[in-house]
Amino acid sequence: MDKYIQIEWTCSSLEEGRKIARELVEQRLVACANIVPHIESIYRWEGKIEADQEVKVLFKTESVHFERIKSYIETHANYDVPAILVFSILAGNTSYLEWLSETVTSSMSRDDS
Repeated sequence: MDKYIQIEWTCSSLEEGRKIARELVEQRLVACANIVPHIESIYRWEGKIEADQEVKVLFKTESVHFERIKSYIETHANYDVPAILVFSILAGNTSYLEWLSETVTSSMSRDDS
């Protein structure tokens, strides 16, 4: 996995998305969370076609944090099967990627002391 990643997660409500996004930023596991309200999802669940209004949350972080983030979402999300997808960030402006690293890595520095 590349150093920088974007994690996409779909949740049931704006409140849930904000709560988990804030907690992950506070824990310094993610540098930034973008919340996209009002997406419509159509999917098959338990043999039926469903359509729901959902919220998409995009997290920017380093790949070293992915397992902890995934575990946190799986534990705290409302859905039985949360959609958690990871995408590599192949390139970006240097100043943003440096900020991202400084923001999430400072937590690792504290944890190691």
